[in-house]
Amino acid sequence: MAEEEDFSSLPLPDRFSHKNWKVRKQAYEDVAKQFAKSPDESDPCFRPFLNDPGLWKSAVSDSNVAAQQEAILSLCEFLKYGGRDGALRTRGLTISPMVDKCLSSTRPAIKQNSLEALLLYIELDVAAPVIEEVLPGLGNKVPKNVAATLNALTQIVHNYGCKIVDPKPILKALPKAFGAADKNVRAEATNLAVELYRWLREAMKPMFWGDLKPTQQTDLETQFEKVKAEGAPKQERLLRSQQEMAESGGGGGGDEGEEEGEEEADEPAEIDAFALAEPEDVLKKMPPNFHELLASSKWKDRKDAVDGLHQVLNVPRIKDGDFNEVTRGLAKCMKDANVAVVTQAAQCIDLLARGLRQAFGKHRATVMQPILERLKEKKATVADALGGALDAAFLATSLSDCLEDILAFLANKNPQVKEGTMKFLIRCLRTTRDVPSKPEIAQVCEAGKKLLSESSPVMRDGGAEILGTVMKIIGERAMNPNLEGLDDIRKTKIKEYFEAAEVKAKDKPKPVAKPAPAAAPKKAVAGKKPALGAKKAAPAEAAPAAKPAGSKLGLPKTGGLKAPQKRPLGSSGTTSPRRSGPIMPPSDDEEELPPTPPQPRAAPSRGLAGRSLAKPGAAAVQMPAEYSPPPPSGVSAIERAELEELRTANDRLTRHIDDLRQERSKFASEIQELKNQNASLIEDHTRDVLSVKAKETQLVRARSDAEAAEQTNDRLRRELDRLKKALSRAEANGMMSPTHDDMYRDTMAAPSTRSRMSLASSLSDERENGDVPYARSKLSPDLRYAGSNGSSGRESPARGYRNIGRHDDGSDSTLTSGRDRPVSSLPQASNGVESWRRAAEVTSQLKARIEQMKAKQGFARP
Repeated sequence: MAEEEDFSSLPLPDRFSHKNWKVRKQAYEDVAKQFAKSPDESDPCFRPFLNDPGLWKSAVSDSNVAAQQEAILSLCEFLKYGGRDGALRTRGLTISPMVDKCLSSTRPAIKQNSLEALLLYIELDVAAPVIEEVLPGLGNKVPKNVAATLNALTQIVHNYGCKIVDPKPILKALPKAFGAADKNVRAEATNLAVELYRWLREAMKPMFWGDLKPTQQTDLETQFEKVKAEGAPKQERLLRSQQEMAESGGGGGGDEGEEEGEEEADEPAEIDAFALAEPEDVLKKMPPNFHELLASSKWKDRKDAVDGLHQVLNVPRIKDGDFNEVTRGLAKCMKDANVAVVTQAAQCIDLLARGLRQAFGKHRATVMQPILERLKEKKATVADALGGALDAAFLATSLSDCLEDILAFLANKNPQVKEGTMKFLIRCLRTTRDVPSKPEIAQVCEAGKKLLSESSPVMRDGGAEILGTVMKIIGERAMNPNLEGLDDIRKTKIKEYFEAAEVKAKDKPKPVAKPAPAAAPKKAVAGKKPALGAKKAAPAEAAPAAKPAGSKLGLPKTGGLKAPQKRPLGSSGTTSPRRSGPIMPPSDDEEELPPTPPQPRAAPSRGLAGRSLAKPGAAAVQMPAEYSPPPPSGVSAIERAELEELRTANDRLTRHIDDLRQERSKFASEIQELKNQNASLIEDHTRDVLSVKAKETQLVRARSDAEAAEQTNDRLRRELDRLKKALSRAEANGMMSPTHDDMYRDTMAAPSTRSRMSLASSLSDERENGDVPYARSKLSPDLRYAGSNGSSGRESPARGYRNIGRHDDGSDSTLTSGRDRPVSSLPQASNGVESWRRAAEVTSQLKARIEQMKAKQGFARP
């Protein structure tokens, strides 16, 4: 039987991509053993996978399940021992394949190790990138993969909690999981929702509750009831950074106790709905006629306006915007005569303040004073709504912002306003998280002492409760100066409220030096005698000890508090000229220095008072050998405590300055952005104004053109009317002709005469009306010539008479016609046909004139 070929000599990248699955499986096992045996993260066994992270992508996607199982296990070993760098380089390549192929595997080992790898990725860095890679698995078409992804998210939240894992992207994906057709997917979605409820409680509901069916809501409520009985959840798995902090701070039991106490104090302040929800732009959803209804004289319209606003504002988080007009309208509603409008407006202010939080601070001054003035209302429902609005406004700001208005209304003449303001101040003192400043405490205490002298028992009890709550915040000792002048009965009442008060802000006293470190050096000085020249040093020790008898601390000091600060600058405390001047003459003591070498070790324990002043040379020579810090005396301990306190205050001030600088830069950037927006708006406005002016110019021009056309049409209409009148007169004159033969002869006899008479009659009519539309030069040649005064020429009357009697055959009938009727009757007899011809000519000319005018107007119009 042939032996199998040994592939262990091949490089790891070749073995990881080998076509034989056994070779790949053996490679995964080998690297897992190497990782487990590595001394630290810098071992060479990690280098190939840091240089080529893609090896793990092909490993976790191995087609052979046996090799894939070993690949997932070796990846876990790599993450466990390889450190954060390995996790950062590989998570973008391995998480998606694991979610698609490993979490839903049929082998339990693959599923368990894949989940462990995801937890290790979070442990080594943060959770957000891992969650971002896992969530796409919820969109898989295979229900089994979706259920496995939901299970993985449940385990991640269970191990690390919602303080490490951001629940917002998970909550957004929950409604889709609840709407799946597969029952296993819905069951895993229920488990995830219950796990999230353990951490978030009711704050999670606004994110997805409205998208669920009523039956699903009922089932979840049943599951939530079981969770409510459990205690507050705790993080079961720590991040690598948290583990390092725990190891570094594990020595101090007191510090751990303080940290645990702080954590317990922070546990109730879990993530609320405001932190989970996305800001909504409610200004776009407001009714368009809100301000009109709010200003209506009918109370029903005003009630409808605030009701509609209440529905719009009833969201967990509101996007900041221009609410100045809205808050002014709500503040005006506080003076409304209808209590229903006042109550609903107060509830709108409550929702707006809770939805905006800190952004509501700029609107506080607008609404707070009207609300405090309305506290005179005696109805409980109205008072509760006003109190809720005041509490929401306070939570969005601080006690320092509201204190001025509160103190002003505590002196109001109305008892109801004063009582409501007093209760509001008590609630503010209980819920504030910032300790008031000393001037603010003095103002509050002064107001409380004034309330103690009120005639109403409620006001006196309120004053005592205010003082007791302040005492709970700053402590009994700090409160004693503010209680001077009060009798024992009132002090007893204040003490009762002090013991029962519950506050969130407590003033931490400044650290003071403990008596134990100060007493130890004192005993050491008294118990040990100086070894060098004890008899000569005794008077020198007694003299300095008698000087600090009046010290406030009751501790010996030689040169005041500044002496220990100056001492480390030199090699010894005895190098001061004040000490070395008068003690230089003795020389016998200098001979005693060589026989006593071990004495410098005992010198620091004697302190300043136990140091011999008779041997400055000895101290100067012996102390620098092993002495670098100042001697641990009682004075130096106090100074160190003060120095530490000053350093802490300096660090706190430095951090505060940095925060202010960051805030300033943020505001500067916002101001610049607003300036840019303002500039763009100005440009848009200017462009719109110019466009409007251009349109107005065009409109004026069009109107002028229209007016000119109307005038022209009127003129033409009048002219046409005149022509009709002339035509009618001509028809009437034509009817006076005696016979048809005479009309025919007249028509054939003197056309020029008839034309001249018709034109003369029309022109005479026009002169009578005062309007001659055309000059004589603009008429047709025949008409213009017919109206001339000359008597000679072709169209002269004489030639016209001559032509009348001429027939077609050339015979002249002038004499005959002259004998038949008078010559003066010939023009009258021919007026009928000539008038029709004249009318036709004038009409054609008018039509041509109108067409010319239309063409000119159409060409000139813009």
